[in-house]
Amino acid sequence: MSTQEQAVAVARRLLIDGQLVETGRTLASLDPSTGEVYAHAPEAGVAEVDAAVAAARRAFDTTDWPTNHEFRARCLNQLYQALRDNVEELRELTIAEVGATRMSTAGNQLETPFEIVRYYAGLIENYPWSEDLGNVEIRGQQHRRWTEKESAGVVSAIAAYNYPHQLAMAKLAPSLAAGCTVVLKGAPDTPLATLALGEIIANHTDIPAGVVNVLASSDVEVGKRMTTHPDVDVVTFTGSTPVGRQIMAAASSTLKKVFLELGGKSAQILLDDADYNMAAVFAAFSIASHAGQGCALTTRVLVPRQDHDKVAELIAGMMGNISYGDPNDPKTYMGPLISERQRDKVDGMVQRAIAAGATLVTGGEKVDPGYFYKPTLLSNVDPDSEIAQEEVFGPVLALIPYSGGDEEAVRIANNSIYGLSGAVNSADADRAKAVARRIRTGTMSINGGNYFHPDAPFGGYKQSGIGREMGRQGLEEFLENKTLAEVLS
Repeated sequence: MSTQEQAVAVARRLLIDGQLVETGRTLASLDPSTGEVYAHAPEAGVAEVDAAVAAARRAFDTTDWPTNHEFRARCLNQLYQALRDNVEELRELTIAEVGATRMSTAGNQLETPFEIVRYYAGLIENYPWSEDLGNVEIRGQQHRRWTEKESAGVVSAIAAYNYPHQLAMAKLAPSLAAGCTVVLKGAPDTPLATLALGEIIANHTDIPAGVVNVLASSDVEVGKRMTTHPDVDVVTFTGSTPVGRQIMAAASSTLKKVFLELGGKSAQILLDDADYNMAAVFAAFSIASHAGQGCALTTRVLVPRQDHDKVAELIAGMMGNISYGDPNDPKTYMGPLISERQRDKVDGMVQRAIAAGATLVTGGEKVDPGYFYKPTLLSNVDPDSEIAQEEVFGPVLALIPYSGGDEEAVRIANNSIYGLSGAVNSADADRAKAVARRIRTGTMSINGGNYFHPDAPFGGYKQSGIGREMGRQGLEEFLENKTLAEVLS
């Protein structure tokens, strides 16, 4: 039996209160490269949510998990090692269920997220859990004051399908490091990847029962219950901005702490002195990364009007070099979209853009079998049009000309409800940095710089979200600050 067949054969289960459980209901997981059923996952309902939250509440309230920093660091190191030990099984699962290419599993699709766990294990070993504010005299008495950071409580964590391991680790590792207990739900398109994580935790770590609970479900009532349950203290969600708005509204009834990592429509700005060849490589291969299913990908390219056609030709040429197809092939760069539904959405937006006046330079075609879509470049795009304003979540790049110099480029880049990421290219590093600082986004790449690392906070401005994942800031999303004082005799 091959490694991939072994990955299929493993029966995944939910993790609730330290037990791996079935529910009698199943959720089909499709292989997006073929459109065929890959395997089935047990499907949780509201009753399983209630059981998971009750277990998390009990573990938080009755064990020393929230206060035993050394034990938490040890458990996180155990989890890191267990992930490394099971990497090949996870790799085959990720290729088959997520449609991730084999080459991408060596990076952000699988192995890089492991480092988030190790980062937080190390961070909490020397983290300053308290701060002395000094003494003050009030009515003739000395008062000593200090602050302490405490675990925020029970966390509902809901992840999207595009990078299931990255999204799970970016929620789970800092919340566990902070001393929280967690109910984690994977996306219905990729349930097995998240459930596999739960099984590794149950079988290979000393994380106590109830501290981590892992669910899979396509039932909207499950998500609603996770965001409104009275015993949940924090909600963290990665997904679309419209769903993020709904979650924020639902959580407001009990004023839960909410952290949202949402959509993006990031712009790559080419200044008139940029190396267009380098910029074209970045633009083409970035948008084809995981078939464009990345919230932080640069999906708009802003180019000086006089160089528009030249840059369009360069990007189209680069797109022609992108290999797509069987994600199992080590030479494949781009795999499929996650579903036929998503591919139809992408194609519909492309066809409407063409009808609205954009020029199709290359791509714009579905490829069967599976849910493939050719890398697509649209030029002469109106910056106010749907394709320039709405998140596509597919391998589609919008080339937008500008005429008014750096000022106009900044205005167009900021003309968005989103503010997640972006990029700028210029031969003048100081000029590039000056433009980057004016873009209202949470992350920026300057001349190809890569910001993505466990120690670098990631998140957005405006409707791209609230809060930050990763880095020290990611830990502090799951902490509360308490101020204490005592009278000195």
